[in-house]
Amino acid sequence: MKLVKGIIPFLASVVALLAFSIAPAEAALNAAVGPAFTQLQTDVLALVDMVWPVLIAVTVAFIILRLFPKAANKAV
Repeated sequence: MKLVKGIIPFLASVVALLAFSIAPAEAALNAAVGPAFTQLQTDVLALVDMVWPVLIAVTVAFIILRLFPKAANKAV
């Protein structure tokens, strides 16, 4: 338990050091990176919107296929 109490402050200091060292790097990005990521996000969201109906249809099909044999056996 004493070892864990010593590791937690060490890990907190490492995380803080990494956070403070990464923050200035974000400000130095190229001006074209922002719009590129915005366009990428728009494209990914459009793809996700197209996948939802397929995912729902496949899920319903699996549920029906799973329940059909049970209902068929009860009917006989």
